[in-house]
Amino acid sequence: MTVSLVTGGSGYFGSLLVDRLRSQGHTVRIFDLVDTPDRDPDVAFFVGDIRRADDLRPALAGVNLVFNNVAQVPLARDPELLRSVNVDGTKILLDLCSQVGVDKIVHTSSSAIFGVPRENPVLPSTSPRPVEAYGRAKWEAEQLCAQAVDAGLDVTVIRPRTILGHGRLGIFGILFEWIADGADPFVLGKGDNVYQFVHAHDLADACLLAAQSSGPDIFNVGAESFGTMRSALENLCAYANTGARVRSLPAAPTVFAMRALAALRIAPFAPYHWTMFGRSMWFEIDHVRERLQWSPQWSNDQMFRDSYDWFVQHREDSARQSASQHRRSARQGVLRVAKGMTKLLPG
Repeated sequence: MTVSLVTGGSGYFGSLLVDRLRSQGHTVRIFDLVDTPDRDPDVAFFVGDIRRADDLRPALAGVNLVFNNVAQVPLARDPELLRSVNVDGTKILLDLCSQVGVDKIVHTSSSAIFGVPRENPVLPSTSPRPVEAYGRAKWEAEQLCAQAVDAGLDVTVIRPRTILGHGRLGIFGILFEWIADGADPFVLGKGDNVYQFVHAHDLADACLLAAQSSGPDIFNVGAESFGTMRSALENLCAYANTGARVRSLPAAPTVFAMRALAALRIAPFAPYHWTMFGRSMWFEIDHVRERLQWSPQWSNDQMFRDSYDWFVQHREDSARQSASQHRRSARQGVLRVAKGMTKLLPG
């Protein structure tokens, strides 16, 4: 019998992994700071902070597989918190896994470790070059994974592109609300930057296949079918059919405004948002296909529609502040005023 622990198992992607593992016959445990009302009673819940070894140790007793999804996300806007959770917490987890003899760890990293790529596609051989606190913390955590591998631990790192899928909200919840209400979303400049996403189900497939693969590895995971940021939003507006249409904003002044609003804490922007929203980035995924026999099923357009439909159906619950940051819509702040202004602009 395989016993799997999912750290961050109450979050958006962690909860999906829990369901998938159970469907494969795993005995599953969750380690998280908060429980969720929809957790199946057959799934054991261990409450704790990943930065405290005494909290983690009981959850790891008898565990074969660990899926590490605990992360402090960019919206936290707290560099010290980003580092202590993503770096210090990862080190404590890896040390304990080594002590208790865990067979395999699948560590979820981030494409943020690459910052703004000098060229695309990003290859497995591309050197990380993070440019903001979240990316730097995730890269430090990866380096800890590499050290653990050198010491004999079997750790595979999964680097996802920006995740979408039903139930994925966060800052996307704001986008979906605007479009649902007929407000016009914006792109920076022409919006012709090529941007790849990944559906949570495709990402889960990659994680589960990685868990079945013996020996450490690193995989960059993203969609096969994708296009520009403008095309993604235009296609979503057409699908929603609410009258919303994509407008362009000048890149440099808009980035300046995003920085200023974030500094004043009146808009839900973080450095990664203004760094990457107008930039191109996509992964080459041939190595994942070959080594894991994995193939993504969702295109950018399909996953945007899936996420949007879920938002519309669950809109009343999307502002629950008890949920993790990716399972609830971000607070709009001053963007709510901007939303109303878009309806006054000439067509």
